[in-house]
Amino acid sequence: MEYGEIVDIPFPPVDPQGDERYIDGLAGQCARQILQYHPYAVLCQGEFCLAYQVITRLREEGIQVLAACSERIVKEEGQKKETVFVFEQFRKYGGQ
Repeated sequence: MEYGEIVDIPFPPVDPQGDERYIDGLAGQCARQILQYHPYAVLCQGEFCLAYQVITRLREEGIQVLAACSERIVKEEGQKKETVFVFEQFRKYGGQ
C-alpha cells in the first residue's frame, strides 16, 4: 500500500526517571507535532510507554498507526553475534 510522502519526526529523548505525568506531557507534545502534518498514517516506534501514549492519541484522532514488521535473522560465530532485520510489511495497530 502506498502511504504518500514520508516525514521523519524523531522521538525526543526520554528520561528513564520520568514518571507517568512526564510521559503524558511528552506524548501530548509529540501528538500535536505529528497532527500538524494532517497525516493519513503514522509509523510509530520508540520508547514503549511514550509510543503507547502517542499511538493512543493518534488513534483517537482517527489516524491510522502502523508498526514495521521485520524478520530477525541471528548469526552466531563463536563470541560474535550478528543480528539482521529484514523488513517485511507494515501492520496496523488495533486492527484499524
